[in-house]
Amino acid sequence: MTHGMRTDTYTPHLGEERGWRDNLGRYALLPLRVFLGVTFIYAGLDKLTNSAFMKSSGAGSIGETMRSVRDSSAIPALVDLALKNPVGFGYAIAFGELAVGIGTLIGLLARLAALGGALISFSLWMTVSWANDPYYYGNDLAYLMAWLPLVLAGAPMFSLDAALRTRRRRRAGGY
Repeated sequence: MTHGMRTDTYTPHLGEERGWRDNLGRYALLPLRVFLGVTFIYAGLDKLTNSAFMKSSGAGSIGETMRSVRDSSAIPALVDLALKNPVGFGYAIAFGELAVGIGTLIGLLARLAALGGALISFSLWMTVSWANDPYYYGNDLAYLMAWLPLVLAGAPMFSLDAALRTRRRRRAGGY
């Protein structure tokens, strides 16, 4: 019995020409960055421009949403904390989503932005979408999982982080 071990794959070293597979791998996180960045910018702007959302009570308000999920959330204390000032919490979420989206899209402090996105998604999963049954009907868990590769890898291509890293290397006389 023979084993199907490939011997033609390798990670190219500095200065070696890359194959098409290696080049595609370098861009693999770019579609995820664009999707999450645009989505979180849109979510933040949507909250800020929705007059019904930024109220402590009433249909479609952040306060009403928090009260409706309080008893079914995994962490009711977190919902209680938000209910102390629902409008302030709504603004914090909206501006947090904007900061995360912009940082992810332009690749500035990308790992920190992705960590922020993961924390927002985690908190929404534990509160708003916790009661979804089956669990995969809620999208917050999927967003949390989508953020994790960006937390680990950052934004290595087409990002301000990469440009700043290249600039620092040039100044230091490195490669």
